[in-house]
Amino acid sequence: MPAVIFYLLGGTALAATLMCVTRRNPVHAVIYLVNALFALALMFYLLGAPLVAAWEVIIYAGAIMVLFLFIIMMLELSAEQHPSGPGWLRWGPVILLSLVLLGATLLILALDPKAAEPVPLFYVTPRKFARALFERYPLAVEIVSFQLLFAAVGAFYLGRTGSRKEEP
Repeated sequence: MPAVIFYLLGGTALAATLMCVTRRNPVHAVIYLVNALFALALMFYLLGAPLVAAWEVIIYAGAIMVLFLFIIMMLELSAEQHPSGPGWLRWGPVILLSLVLLGATLLILALDPKAAEPVPLFYVTPRKFARALFERYPLAVEIVSFQLLFAAVGAFYLGRTGSRKEEP
């Protein structure tokens, strides 16, 4: 059964990625990409890498997609033409892919033998995590903080509208 779910998720990820690449509307493309990233996260979970699956959801499907949507809204990107036809034709594929992902998630949760076990005792407190991070990797933390600062300055520069001169 896990092999069937794995191939189902692989097909879902492939279909969502193809839909992402072929959409003219950038918001729809991002929604399909989020769908593909969720399918990949479930595939990682099936392969025995729950931490990588959690990172996939938190970092890629969460943070980076929010950043993409922020850039799309800030730069006011839009499709050249408005979609025509009934709403189910536009939203049908994303609803179908989302239902497949929901079904696969429920199957994985129902078939997971470790779901009934209690949480292991090797819990790490945020204080211990922070101490390990800042004592072992202080330079990496500072580099990441500078990258976030540069991103904030770049977003501010791109987002300001009052001081830009209009070119003829």
